[in-house]
Amino acid sequence: MKNKEKGFVYILTNPSFKEDWVKIGKSSRPVDVRSKELDNTAVPLPFEIFATMETTRYSEVERLVHKNIDRLTDLRIRQNREFFNVPPQLALEIFKDIAAVIDDARIYIYTQGQPQPYNPDKQQDTADEPNPTYKPRRARFRFSMVGIKIGETVRFDPRGIDVKVATDNKVEYNGRLYNLSPFVAEHIPENLRNAANAYQGANFFSYKGNKLNDLRMAKEITTDEETPQELD
Repeated sequence: MKNKEKGFVYILTNPSFKEDWVKIGKSSRPVDVRSKELDNTAVPLPFEIFATMETTRYSEVERLVHKNIDRLTDLRIRQNREFFNVPPQLALEIFKDIAAVIDDARIYIYTQGQPQPYNPDKQQDTADEPNPTYKPRRARFRFSMVGIKIGETVRFDPRGIDVKVATDNKVEYNGRLYNLSPFVAEHIPENLRNAANAYQGANFFSYKGNKLNDLRMAKEITTDEETPQELD
């Protein structure tokens, strides 16, 4: 019987994404080829390979990774796309769990653009080593961060729509609850849509004339200035 060809499941990041958005997909060809195909004028900066898994069961593995992330709820930016609002390290941990039960699975973690084989036997030795491709996660936006209360309204600027703040991280519109990023993906005008259909939600809503992201940044700067600095 002819051996099945190996393929790849990949985790891609992009410096132009301001939150922890990753693209998780599959390819029968080397991932660097696939990542270059995704580099187009709709995405300001090229995708970067965070990690890959090589296996003959790559189609099955891709479905398993997506399924595991979907169980965390509200992390897929759009249900029919391969973009997720999770830290790349979390996706990598799911890779490791799946690879542990697949005989031919091989994981490669990229450091400065170069693949490094992952050896689970050395995990304890390298667990505390920083990954230079990983950026610390910024907490997901919540209305309480900027003093907006449940029941108030915020404006979806691209369409001039006022929506009600339903929970600390959801808005209500036409009887449905949305996280901010999925709301943008569903309601943004076509002329403003990007190829990834992935958006930082707080950049598209405003409160009393101020963008939510600007309010958050101002709050973070104020908090940093008020925090006493530790002495050596």
